[in-house]
Amino acid sequence: MPFEHFFQCDPSDKYYGFKSWDDFFTREFVKGVRPIAEGDNIIAVACESAPLQVVENVAESAEFWLKGQPYSLQNMMDFDPLAKQFVGGTVYQAFLSALSYHRWNSPVSGTVKKAYIVNGSYYLGNQYQGFGNPNGADDSAPNNSQPFLTAVATHAIIFIESDNPNIGLMCFIAVGMAEVSSCEITVKEGQHLNKGDELGMFHFGGSTHCLVFGPNVKLAFDFHNTEPGLDATNIPVCSRIATVLTND
Repeated sequence: MPFEHFFQCDPSDKYYGFKSWDDFFTREFVKGVRPIAEGDNIIAVACESAPLQVVENVAESAEFWLKGQPYSLQNMMDFDPLAKQFVGGTVYQAFLSALSYHRWNSPVSGTVKKAYIVNGSYYLGNQYQGFGNPNGADDSAPNNSQPFLTAVATHAIIFIESDNPNIGLMCFIAVGMAEVSSCEITVKEGQHLNKGDELGMFHFGGSTHCLVFGPNVKLAFDFHNTEPGLDATNIPVCSRIATVLTND
């Protein structure tokens, strides 16, 4: 199918109606191209992305030792008081390639409780993930360092109180990688969202993101026939990524 089948544009224009490279990079899908996963207990994919990993029983605070890249909720959430509500919970992380659709969409229906940007550093990486690798690994090792980057790179934090009490408060975290520090939030605190509504976007380059759930939320993940890891393939935004398990 042609480009205009998927993305909003003007194919009659020399530049397809895009005013700049960034305008093209943040292009939007044509409505309906990415159907929104239905069901109150269904969590939707927040970014067009490849699953990296799922980690359960995450710690409130964790130290980075040797080859470990633990999730540290306080560092990820910039020491926000709400971080305590996620201790022992679940983190799902997925990677956006530089060619991916780079807008963020809400994984649930609910109300934005907090939304803010945390400034971070450029090109940081875990030194055990590829620095000076003689086999030609990227010296900045950004892909291998994604869990580490959740604590040190520029990231956007959006807390959403789900309409579904089986989910409750959850958190979306968008993380810039390497040179990416432009995380733009397009929602406001107090705003009600429907599942699939836009949350914001990255500007320029590959990035990563996390969905964080509380300890009482039990999830069954659907990876759409790809294996989580650095070689995983993209899962369409707004499709199902997990089902909330209940006693019903």
